[in-house]
Amino acid sequence: MFEVELLLKNYDIKLHFLFPKAGSTKENVEELSHVTSEFHQAGPNDGQDNNSPVFASVQPHHRYSLIDYFLKYFLFLCNLVFTVLGLVVLGLGMWGLISKESFAQEKIGSIGTDPMLILVTLGFVLTLLCLSGCVGALRENCSLLKLFSAAVLVLITAQVLVAIMAYSLGDQVGGYLRSGMLAAMVRYQDDLDLRFITDEIQSNLQCCGADNYRDWEINIYYNCSAPGVLACGVPATCCVDPLENGTVWNSQCGVGAQQLDEFTAQSVIFLGGCLGGISRWIEQHEGLIGTVGIVVLGVQILTVFITTRLLESIQWYKVYR
Repeated sequence: MFEVELLLKNYDIKLHFLFPKAGSTKENVEELSHVTSEFHQAGPNDGQDNNSPVFASVQPHHRYSLIDYFLKYFLFLCNLVFTVLGLVVLGLGMWGLISKESFAQEKIGSIGTDPMLILVTLGFVLTLLCLSGCVGALRENCSLLKLFSAAVLVLITAQVLVAIMAYSLGDQVGGYLRSGMLAAMVRYQDDLDLRFITDEIQSNLQCCGADNYRDWEINIYYNCSAPGVLACGVPATCCVDPLENGTVWNSQCGVGAQQLDEFTAQSVIFLGGCLGGISRWIEQHEGLIGTVGIVVLGVQILTVFITTRLLESIQWYKVYR
């Protein structure tokens, strides 16, 4: 009842201001001050409920929109998928390291060059990053969402810097690539993963060695001073036709190839090195590489915008709910 009286007084004052009487300005001001003081004194002091129509009319409310719900669960599902993917990559990497006994005392020194370590690192970072975004979106945890968006921003910055450095320091990148390929050739017989990668590069790019086929002399098994049957040879993936009669894989097709002159060897093996093949492949597919890079970067930037929008909605909801 008290609230109704206050409302009537309030409306009466508005009518006085809209249609003032002569000489009534001072009286209106005094009456407005009186009603305002009564309104502030009402409520908790008089046992009134803050959810009453008078208070509800002045209290702001914020509710999630359909877009907010869509962004929340879209971010949750995307991060959930990539979390599972990260766990799979992490599991494959750990399985590879354990199956090759890379943690054994005699092999622990060379674990830094093990390609499975790349899978472990990638899987761990991907799982940790996407898990924070997944839980943060589902639980509406602002701290996790801020951590997720900050990590994505750092990742975007790192990718842009790497791309700029790779473009501006092309010669040095080529030197690092050459060193890595020679290191893989040295351990060709000892590491199955490095052997698989080297074979795939040589067979797909139709190349042999880093600079040319004679680079295989760096391997102790293919060195001409080696006692075995592989001495002065090259792997079968260097051969022009590694399939005998087109059906059977001939693993001995590269035996003794280093002893041949280039004119004779060109009919048996690929003479060119794989560094040149990689450079040509990049030049031929630079448009595709650029498109993929822009799409990946755009998705990450979009993720940051979605996370920022969701953070704003959560903060407004927690303040005005």
